[in-house]
Amino acid sequence: MPKKKRILILSEGFGAGHTQAAYALSDSLRLLAPHLQTRVLELGTFLHPTLAPLVIGAYRKTVATQPKLYGLVYRSQDRKALNRLTQLALHRICYAQTAAIIRQLRPDTIVCTHPFPSAVISRLKRFGLEVPLCTVITDYDAHGTWVSREVNTYLVSTADVKHKLESLGIPSGSVQVTGIPVHPNFWQPHNRDDLRTRFGLQRLPTVLVMGGGWGLLQDRKFLHHLTLWREQIQLVLCLGSNQASLRTLTEDSRFRHPNIRLLGFTKEVSQWMDVSDLLITKPGGMTCTEGLAKGIPMLFHKPIPGQEERNLQYFTQMGFGEVIRSAETIDVWFRQLVDHFPDIAHARSSRPAGGGPAYSPARCSQAIMELVR
Repeated sequence: MPKKKRILILSEGFGAGHTQAAYALSDSLRLLAPHLQTRVLELGTFLHPTLAPLVIGAYRKTVATQPKLYGLVYRSQDRKALNRLTQLALHRICYAQTAAIIRQLRPDTIVCTHPFPSAVISRLKRFGLEVPLCTVITDYDAHGTWVSREVNTYLVSTADVKHKLESLGIPSGSVQVTGIPVHPNFWQPHNRDDLRTRFGLQRLPTVLVMGGGWGLLQDRKFLHHLTLWREQIQLVLCLGSNQASLRTLTEDSRFRHPNIRLLGFTKEVSQWMDVSDLLITKPGGMTCTEGLAKGIPMLFHKPIPGQEERNLQYFTQMGFGEVIRSAETIDVWFRQLVDHFPDIAHARSSRPAGGGPAYSPARCSQAIMELVR
């Protein structure tokens, strides 16, 4: 009996999307090809469980409190690979231990969903590692930090991202346009009537608000404006693991209403998207792609300068959503939901499975399967 092929999937915790993509790939690969073995590691956290959370926490604080500074740094490095100092730091922190992990796990293919582990594996390949390296870019832009000539295959979201990689010196044959991977939960729609019953929802226009700790759910003025519509629209606020915001909103009388649902961490985001008629979110690559797979219209709240601006540009140009410029944007969309709810609900219920022609959610995993073969 032939041994199972092993795929090592490496990510980092700088924002949830990279690791979400890694686990989405792992689960979808095992679904499509049970003969494959997958292992997901957040490389820095696995190697340095004390240091890595401090570095990631500092990064998140900078993004949340100084977004303009983050955007300036992002744009200044847009077409540049990781500088030598950063490469040296990654080398010192990760190089020897990563080589030992690879010797122990003996993967047939390595897949990276974050530029840092991709840079570490690229350096190992430069010095003799022969395992094929596939890098999955998890945004709708190709920042220079992703670029390395040692990457055998890039899997990217759009043709524009492929063209940018080509302009940065990556051969066209090394880049495939597959879309960003999402978990198999997002591949098929669920019955909306069944979901309403299970979640205890009324047959009313339903708006899902997502944003976690990255700014949207800290904007109290914005959230309070949403509650002005609570008699006509059901609001589902998904706060993730942000327990502080969950407690604060639970104690606020404006959010104690039969048509307002406050959610903590949930593994049922795909079902909540199916039962909703509009998604309000930060324009992160993963959440937007999940919304794309579900065919749900999107409104985007205050993109962080950098990759979120690039994601926003793609999704608005393609007509998948609109940026929130003022309270009037909310009011226009909510009025449409209220006035045309029967037609909107029918269109949502009759949506074809699998994301439609704009996006095939299984394509990224299928491309990796072909590489392993």
